[in-house]
Amino acid sequence: MALPKTQPEFDVAAYMAWEDQQPERHEYLAGEVFAMSGGTDAHYTILGNAYAGLRATLSGKPCRAFVSGMKLRIDRADAVFYPDVFVTCDARDREPEASLAKQHPALIIEVLSDSTAAFDRGRKFELYQQIDALQEYLLIEQDRKHADLFRKNSEGLWVLHPAGEGDIIRVESVGVELALDGLYEDVEL
Repeated sequence: MALPKTQPEFDVAAYMAWEDQQPERHEYLAGEVFAMSGGTDAHYTILGNAYAGLRATLSGKPCRAFVSGMKLRIDRADAVFYPDVFVTCDARDREPEASLAKQHPALIIEVLSDSTAAFDRGRKFELYQQIDALQEYLLIEQDRKHADLFRKNSEGLWVLHPAGEGDIIRVESVGVELALDGLYEDVEL
């Protein structure tokens, strides 16, 4: 998330209407609007590889994967974000009124960059945890072959499952296995 632009404060409904008219994307948090910065070649390649791996496995199933252009609305947090990739299996996210923003993801994936890593690991993760449907949060580094999968256990606690070179990431919430090395295909490290 970048520094806030000078914009008037919005409520979420005003933000949603305003955002649809903008040439660039913005995220929303508690009345403030933040311009999104662009990513690197590695960032977009990794998120594309993650989406492709999910899409191939989810084809024909009730779960749907979305890439960075789809909004994720978190009413409890008064926030709207554009995760790099997320998967929802909830029928409510297939309703016509959910065509512009989803609210019930089982999995969220963020590709970390120097400018967003602290926010993605900290405050954004806190906000994502307010989503009842969320079961897993996958953070993928772009400068080395490493990922951290956080999975919510039966007590509601988030447990870290790190993955390194050669590992398989088992995404239980959507029944997918992702080879970590495959996420870095065509990425020069």
